[in-house]
Amino acid sequence: MEIRSLAGTGYNDIYNAFSEAFADYEMQLDRFQLQSMLQRRGFDPALSFAAFEGDRIVSFTLNGTGYYNGIPTAYDTGTGTLPSHRGQGLATRIFEHSIPHLKGAGIGRYLLEVLQHNTKAVSVYRNIGFTVSREFHYFRQDNVKVIIGARDPGIPLELKPIDIAEGEPPERFWDFPPSWQNSTESVKRSLGDFHCLGVFTGCKIIGYCIFEPSSGDVTQLAVDREYRRRGIALLLLRDMVRLNMAATVKVINTDTKCNAMTALLESVNIPLQGKQYEMVKDL
Repeated sequence: MEIRSLAGTGYNDIYNAFSEAFADYEMQLDRFQLQSMLQRRGFDPALSFAAFEGDRIVSFTLNGTGYYNGIPTAYDTGTGTLPSHRGQGLATRIFEHSIPHLKGAGIGRYLLEVLQHNTKAVSVYRNIGFTVSREFHYFRQDNVKVIIGARDPGIPLELKPIDIAEGEPPERFWDFPPSWQNSTESVKRSLGDFHCLGVFTGCKIIGYCIFEPSSGDVTQLAVDREYRRRGIALLLLRDMVRLNMAATVKVINTDTKCNAMTALLESVNIPLQGKQYEMVKDL
């Protein structure tokens, strides 16, 4: 057994290990979906590590790197172990092996998300020094079951594409900062995969959304506080559902303290599916 970086490892080997490790999970990713996810989340093979038996990956952590809240950060995009090698503490050994390499690369923080009902994983992360920074909701519904009514906004509105390639979306609309995978930095890594729409009254933007039609993922959705409860978010959601090429619509990692977002999604029949912890460890 040897633990080493994934630099130089072929994508097919990574995909095969990922598929085998997560074969018993409800959600499955095909070859294209995994590649898209890794790109969006900033996958860095040189700072990702795996346990190998010969040339075969038997356990791994796929890390993304970038900035989060202004700090150089590593993000655990996916940690998995083949069923035949579970119970040997490989994930912890890989983590411990990676820390000097991450520090040497100037990484100051390690970030991850974990399902709250995965109590075994939560316990492992706590034991190696991670603490909960936030709690997230995730929502999902079949596209055909989303029910979006109409509301008269009382003002003239125009829905049109916006360009965030050079600028930033209006953060002043946010009730909470996005998670790693929903951050503007992550979106810009795969900008061609997203639709970015704004709602305007005159020349003033009063709401916007960022949406990935191939996956049905609502990445960012926010409305100017001055213009809320006028159907702006409903207008954006309706267009996202219309553009959705996936069978389901997903809203992942909304802050559990944001009651407005929870109420909005439940009002259009996109129900709460579960909760995650965002966990961090300073290096």
